[in-house]
Amino acid sequence: METESEPYVRLATLRQLHQVMADMNTARSLADTLQTVADGVVNGLGYELACVNLVRPDGDLVVAAFAGNSAAEALITGRVGSRDSWERRLGMGEHWDDLVFIPHTEGWVLDDDDVPQWYTDGPAPRFEDEWHPSDRLFAPMWTPGAPDGRRGELLGVLSVDRPRNGRRPGAWGREALQMYAFQAAIAISNARLRANMQRALVRLEREQQALRASEESFRQAFEYAPSGMAIAEMGGEQHGRILRTNDALCRLLGRPASAMRRYSFSDLVHPEDIGTLLRTSAEGGRAELRLGRRDGTYVWVSLRNSVVADAADGPRFLLTHVEDIEDRKRRELHLAHRASHDSLTGLPNSAELRARLSARLCRRPQSAHAELDSLDAAYGHPAYDVGGHGFDFQPDVSPYDTYDHHVHTIAPEDDRDDGAKGLAVLFCDLDGFKSINDRFGHNAGDAVLIEVARRLSNGVRDGDTVARLGGDEFVILANGLGRADAQDLAVRLRNEIIQPIRAEGRAVRVGASFGIGWAHCGMTADEVLKSADERMYVEKRSRPKQHRRAG
Repeated sequence: METESEPYVRLATLRQLHQVMADMNTARSLADTLQTVADGVVNGLGYELACVNLVRPDGDLVVAAFAGNSAAEALITGRVGSRDSWERRLGMGEHWDDLVFIPHTEGWVLDDDDVPQWYTDGPAPRFEDEWHPSDRLFAPMWTPGAPDGRRGELLGVLSVDRPRNGRRPGAWGREALQMYAFQAAIAISNARLRANMQRALVRLEREQQALRASEESFRQAFEYAPSGMAIAEMGGEQHGRILRTNDALCRLLGRPASAMRRYSFSDLVHPEDIGTLLRTSAEGGRAELRLGRRDGTYVWVSLRNSVVADAADGPRFLLTHVEDIEDRKRRELHLAHRASHDSLTGLPNSAELRARLSARLCRRPQSAHAELDSLDAAYGHPAYDVGGHGFDFQPDVSPYDTYDHHVHTIAPEDDRDDGAKGLAVLFCDLDGFKSINDRFGHNAGDAVLIEVARRLSNGVRDGDTVARLGGDEFVILANGLGRADAQDLAVRLRNEIIQPIRAEGRAVRVGASFGIGWAHCGMTADEVLKSADERMYVEKRSRPKQHRRAG
């Protein structure tokens, strides 16, 4: 600024100042005014960086606007420095009238205070008035003073850095900055009168203290709550973005508060729970879902949302309470598993088997039978001759028929291997098991049951069900098998079972009898199991006693 003739520099600077001051006084809101003040320092006074630190109602100063560097803007905008720290800064260094200059030789003592700042480094100055990256220059802004000349209260502080000419400002540059700070204070004061200052400050502090209630009790309740608390934005392009979290939530998820502000809850929720989250966020209320920890695991939480509304603008924020329910969920899942699985073998138990089988079956509506009756008359033959199910089963007919959004399960034709496939139900009863219990004890019998369960599970496909019905009876549900496939499966499983089993230090053998039944819609689960059970006894009685087990 000082490299050309002073009259020319002064005239050019006055023109620039006139333009930026006009911009300040025509801004339509407090937020626009603050940003215009920061932009004016960069555009009109020859500095590369400018920061507007505004005094809050509690006396601390918040970074309300920034210009010149988007990375630094993202880092410090919305952060707060204490009034004590600022008083210390304004009392240090060299006082150029109302300006405060703290050279790099003294400013190092401020590196660790709580005033938001950006850090740069560079070589030592080569000449006396060269600007160093660690030099600091502040221009306090005071409210318009009293008629007797006394200045008013501190309104804020302009921080400037990196003069474009690389030199500390001279007399004219200092005067221009001081005059600019005076006019900026007037513009900000006028904007405060035109707008609701409290709402503007809440908007400017959204990153740090969104939905902050005016009462100190709310702040303390949020910060020191024993369970997780968060404030999220509601509506607009950044709906759901987390604005603020408390320590309890950060500890629960293993994420620092600064990282949490980069997410919304939809970024953290388990993919299977995203629908639950969206319903809860839209309506308020409670939901149980899983949130992701920093280590990649998920924790079950109870999430309660409360919509915080503004009287003028309607819903503005979501106040979210997050409670850790991992232990309860773990117990519930354990109890549910115990209720549906056999405690000895870990296989699905009788109740779970019937539930899975019933889920595949349905009772056909009466209207369906009426339609098929009409087909009888049209084609001259029964349309349902497979157990009264309602289908004329031919070799080229699919075992599944969609009806009312349900895929009907259909059994292959009795005594025909026509290539049709269905849901096979293999009823397995162990031969010779009672004698093992009688001769070697129940521990040996339990070991046999556990090993048989393992062999059956290893012998079926993924997606098939192996269940323990009770005692030495097992049931296999295998979908998509034809009659030959089901018979081959029974033979393979029987061959696996008859291999020697180590039990109580000795090798024992058991045999197995299999009955193959077929499930189809129109039957109940008990009817399907009874059919397979009866076929098993037919098969058991058809074999000589000496062949029922391998010895």
